[in-house]
Amino acid sequence: MTSSFDPEGFEPAALAAVPELSGARVLEIGAGDGRLTWQYAARTRSVVGLDPDGEALAYLLEDMPPLLHRQVWPVRAASEFLPFSSERFDAALLAWSL
Repeated sequence: MTSSFDPEGFEPAALAAVPELSGARVLEIGAGDGRLTWQYAARTRSVVGLDPDGEALAYLLEDMPPLLHRQVWPVRAASEFLPFSSERFDAALLAWSL
């Protein structure tokens, strides 16, 4: 899968090479429309897709593959102010978010 952000298609290969994502609870910072999320989410335990852009998260919800509806949770918030008091994650991802 390639995109205008990754025309060479490096992201899917890089994500596939991260064994820590398998069965993990993942925090994706800057999830946006889910472009990156859909490339790895199926092998995780769960994904919290964090983004301050409500419009982008609306696209994430709209484009979410049906099999991931119980696995991916979009959350509208800035990474500087995480809305979790006691949540724990096994891994955190971000791309094009800084």
